[in-house]
Amino acid sequence: MSIQEKNEALAEAREKTSGSKAYSRLVKLFDDGAFNEIDAFVKSADGYAEVVAAHGSVDGLGVYAFAQNSDEAGGAMSKAQAAKIKKVYDLALKTGEPVVAIYDSIGGRLDEGAELLASYGDVLKFSNNLSGVVPQISLVLGKCFGTQALIAACADIVVMSEGAQMSLDTSGADADAKSNAKHGVAHILSKDEDEAIEKTKALITLLPSNNLSDACVAYDSISAEKNTDINMSASEAALSVADEGSAVELQADFGKASMTALATINGTTTGLVAICGESVDGRSCNKAARFIRFCDAFSIPVVTFVDAAKFECIKSAAKLTSAYSEATTAKIAVITGDAFGAVYIAAAGTGSASDMTYAWTKASVSALNPEAAAVLMLGDDFGGKLKGSKSPQADRAAVVAEFKDKELTAMNAAANGYVDDIIFAEETRIKLIASLDMLCNKRVSTLPKKHNNLYI
Repeated sequence: MSIQEKNEALAEAREKTSGSKAYSRLVKLFDDGAFNEIDAFVKSADGYAEVVAAHGSVDGLGVYAFAQNSDEAGGAMSKAQAAKIKKVYDLALKTGEPVVAIYDSIGGRLDEGAELLASYGDVLKFSNNLSGVVPQISLVLGKCFGTQALIAACADIVVMSEGAQMSLDTSGADADAKSNAKHGVAHILSKDEDEAIEKTKALITLLPSNNLSDACVAYDSISAEKNTDINMSASEAALSVADEGSAVELQADFGKASMTALATINGTTTGLVAICGESVDGRSCNKAARFIRFCDAFSIPVVTFVDAAKFECIKSAAKLTSAYSEATTAKIAVITGDAFGAVYIAAAGTGSASDMTYAWTKASVSALNPEAAAVLMLGDDFGGKLKGSKSPQADRAAVVAEFKDKELTAMNAAANGYVDDIIFAEETRIKLIASLDMLCNKRVSTLPKKHNNLYI
């Protein structure tokens, strides 16, 4: 072939690959639509490999990405596709930069037989080995079934567009995006793929590039106070302290007795957690626990707002306790309302190894629930207050309420060393900024071990 013919062949090949849906999605992801392809012309069967792999920048930050190409054999997984994906993971490991995986595939090339199984296994292994080293975001924009769904769900954050499907079973009735969000698989839902890509880009700007990156990015001066009100719920209070427009809530439709979000507080990326409600269910505990472990993996500070009376599920509460106690990142707690017994100990007290614990003036802290504490501490006086009552239930509740208001106060908790400071609600953001600055260089040496055995 002449040089001209070779040039023409290259131009033709580039035109073919750049016209695909996968290529156009990467154009939307990277700054100015510019990126370097990785293994651009690798072949699979009679065509090009069913994935486009690349490196580029998002808001100036280096990012690796691959996008399954449904225009090529329906994006079916093959040994060639797996090899390209593994190279992306390998490069991300070497350079310490996050990975965005865009899924849109009908399944796998069944004619590859055992090689297909090995390909799936390799991708799953590489993805899991990279977990906790660099952030991984799965962006599900089409079909994602079987083992590919398992791989996608192993990412730190899963973003789905409303028309996407993800399930281990191709005939699964709960494969739609809303069902995946309800079951906690999808962290973020988007109305279409453009919005999903924009939300992914916003996440990348919040996350450190790798587990060795410095998480502290605080500004030089403290910005104006935010309007945090004492009547806000714990979730509302948590979101109110974030920099304007920075908060990204995760798993909003799952485990609603807890709230998790990534945000910046005066420029410092922070994990916001709210534990709230009369009774915190198992899903809410699991949701918060996974988020705390994710933040800890990348040294993202965790700020927890607490207003809850009790846990429902022992096993899930143990997971949450484990996540808090094992995390060595900076941990700050703000008790906005109730914090009784195991809830206080696990999320704001000694069990959580909180670095700083604040309480609003209306906070109520106790080792027991208020009724048990009243019976124990009042002794015979408790029964005496109810003697001769014509409305024992109402009067009992009144006695407990009076005891709670008088004895289980933030002031008494502070006097006993259970909280570090009592603050007005409107001071919360300023206190958090100061505490995050104080804890910026926190370092903790842990015992040599693989991991604890409490999370599973």
